[in-house]
Amino acid sequence: MDVTIRQLDGGVTAVAVTGELNSRTAPDFQDKLLPLAQPGCRMLIDMSNVSYMSSAGLRILLLLYRQIDASEGKVVLTGLIEMVRDTMAITGFLDFFEDYKTFDEGLSALNL
Repeated sequence: MDVTIRQLDGGVTAVAVTGELNSRTAPDFQDKLLPLAQPGCRMLIDMSNVSYMSSAGLRILLLLYRQIDASEGKVVLTGLIEMVRDTMAITGFLDFFEDYKTFDEGLSALNL
């Protein structure tokens, strides 16, 4: 798994994830993202290159969501492939996250 983090104009943190988000890679994902969940942060996680996500990956996303939401921030997901989106929908995770097809749509939602 590879994680690229960029700070965009307007204070948005853009995170691009590539590869599998599973029990082996989830700790690294957590170590990179949780420190970014500062009060009032706005984060876009582009998952268009995530080919698989296990329950460990879901757990980290939920932990991240809770930390950002508790500090009055916002996190959105973009580019979920059908299999990952279906898993998140069935397990109820999409009740927590806003998801958008494209990076630009997610960015627009954060900049409102």
